[in-house]
Amino acid sequence: MRLRNVRNAKEIVDNSDYVVHNPFEYKGKYKELFGNENPIHLEVGMGKGDFIINMALKYPDINFIGLEKYESIVCRAIQKLENKEIKNLKLIVIDALELGNIFDKEIECLYLNFSDPWPKKRHARRRLTSEVFLPIYDQIFKGDKLIVQKTDNVGLFESSIVSLSTYGYVIEEISLDLASTDKDNVETEYESKFKAQGIRINYLKARKK
Repeated sequence: MRLRNVRNAKEIVDNSDYVVHNPFEYKGKYKELFGNENPIHLEVGMGKGDFIINMALKYPDINFIGLEKYESIVCRAIQKLENKEIKNLKLIVIDALELGNIFDKEIECLYLNFSDPWPKKRHARRRLTSEVFLPIYDQIFKGDKLIVQKTDNVGLFESSIVSLSTYGYVIEEISLDLASTDKDNVETEYESKFKAQGIRINYLKARKK
């Protein structure tokens, strides 16, 4: 959901060293941006950044990129990064439809956390696991294609299982109550809120060779 009326959002984003301001120029060169050969993991729809920030802190030998469409949301993540120096973290403000134009077989894992479920049938193609986006992801993955999804929305979860399986992904891990099965889980801001409310979190890891 877009956060509105965030004061100086564009200025905050424009002045952040964490933000990749020219992502098209780095296509095929993100390892140069990070300055190492470590694997690169991408979260599409990073929200306020809790997940991607804490993953970068937890796994310093992996490079993490958080992608979000709106500056008004990304600036919330940037505010959390004040007085922190996390060298394996970058943020990009762009529409997910542009992924194929900013990455070239560089991503080893893709996270889809609490994406907009687009519950109406006429909007199904907007889901991040729809037949529209899966071919785009083919362009950005290096080697095996690995997607990790978390959502509280059962309809989206069921739809994702069908879409991924139809497209050739194999579901390697699945849980209908992540909080009770994975004690090492890094939570998003939505996830923490839902967990406190007793809402179960659906989780899957899917791979395509």
